Amino acid sequence: MTAIALTIAGSDSSGGAGIQADLKTFAAHQVYGASVIVALTAQNTKGVSAIHAVPRDFVAKQMQAVFEDLDVGAVKIGMLATAELIETVAAGLQRHGAKNVVLDPVMIAASGARLLEASAVEAIRKHLFPLATLITPNLPEAAALLGSSAAETDEAVEDQADRLAALGAANVLIKGGHGGGDVSSDLLRLAGGSRQRFNAPRVETRNTHGTGCTLSSAIAANLAKGQTLPEAVGNAKSYISAAIAAADQVAVGHGHGPVHHFHHWWGKSGSKP
Repeated sequence: MTAIALTIAGSDSSGGAGIQADLKTFAAHQVYGASVIVALTAQNTKGVSAIHAVPRDFVAKQMQAVFEDLDVGAVKIGMLATAELIETVAAGLQRHGAKNVVLDPVMIAASGARLLEASAVEAIRKHLFPLATLITPNLPEAAALLGSSAAETDEAVEDQADRLAALGAANVLIKGGHGGGDVSSDLLRLAGGSRQRFNAPRVETRNTHGTGCTLSSAIAANLAKGQTLPEAVGNAKSYISAAIAAADQVAVGHGHGPVHHFHHWWGKSGSKP
C-alpha cells in the first residue's frame, strides 16, 4: 500500500512554507502527498504582501475530489485564514471520516505577518479541536488559543497543555522553538495526561521559514505510515532539527530562508543527485 497524506493549507508562492513545504516534507518521508488549497499568498522570505482566500464551495469540492478517490492515511491542516474556511474544512473532515488529523494552528508567519483573522481563533477551538488527533501550537499560538501570555517555564507549558486538552484537544504538542536557552524542547501531552519531552540543541540560523509547517506535516507523514503518535512526533522532531541544522546550506531569498527539506539527499549531510 502507498501511504498517502493530505495537506489542507495555504499556498506560499516562494515555496518555503504552507502547501509547498508540506508536499516537500511528505516526499522526503516517501509518502504520496495530496493537497487542498484554502488560500493563496503573495509571499517571499521577506514577508507576506497579500492573501487571497479560496471560495468556500471550491475548498469543499477539492476535499470531495481527494477523499472520494484517494485512501488518505493522515491529514495535516495549516493556514485556514478565516472562520468561514475553518467551518468548511471541519464539515469536510466530518463528512469524509478523516483520520490522523494533525492541526497546526497557523496564526503568524515567520516574517511577522498575520495569517489568521483574530476573530477565527474561537472557530479553531470550536470546530477543529474535537476533530484533531493532535494540535501543534508554538508558544505564542498556545497562548493565543488560551487568551493568555506565552509560557516561560516548563511548568507553565505543562499547564497550558492541560488547559488546551480541557478545551477538547485530544493530544497536544507545544513547540518550544520560540523559547530561550540552548535546547529547543517540545512537550507532547497525550490524551490520558502523560507527558513526553522531545529536546534538540537550538540552532542559530535566520533560515527558519516553514519550520512549523514542516514539523506538523512530518508528523502527519509518519502517522500515514502507521507509526504511533509518540513515534511520529519523535521522528518528526529529529527530521526538523536536521532540516534546520542544514538550512544555511540552501541560499534562498534575502530574508528568513527555508529549512532544508531534502538534507538527506543533497547538501553536506547527503549525497548529490
